[in-house]
Amino acid sequence: MELDGRELRNALGCFATGVCLITLVTEEGEALALTANSFSSVSLDPPLVLWSLQNNSDVFDAYAKGGHFAINVLAGNQQELSSRYARKGDHVLEPDHYSLGATGAPVVTDALVTFECSLEATYPAGDHLIIVGRVEAMQKREEVEPLLFFGGAYRALA
Repeated sequence: MELDGRELRNALGCFATGVCLITLVTEEGEALALTANSFSSVSLDPPLVLWSLQNNSDVFDAYAKGGHFAINVLAGNQQELSSRYARKGDHVLEPDHYSLGATGAPVVTDALVTFECSLEATYPAGDHLIIVGRVEAMQKREEVEPLLFFGGAYRALA
């Protein structure tokens, strides 16, 4: 059975997700952000999380190299940040959008939750690279609504 790519994408869009900015500092010292909704927990012991990076991403090399990165789960009022850093060629993180965390990874200001990670492993998988990170530090805000994505659009909790 052959699946239609568009139909598969629409069906996968029926799974509501949070929205994250994956951030890092390149070897050249430039802070980058990439919007993703492919974040998932893997293990509590050891503390592992994962996300998926598209192979044709214009910042693939920076993210695939490793080092430290942060997964910043966005709050409901951060849709503009999500849209901004989802655009190809627009991944340089504005200085007023972050501060450096405990591991040296950029932590997005006012994110709902931030997981600072070191690269644990990568796995090629079709048109993506699965990146597994070991959580080394985290920050969590209380009583803040998440930014959600469902059916190709941003959503809010009812």
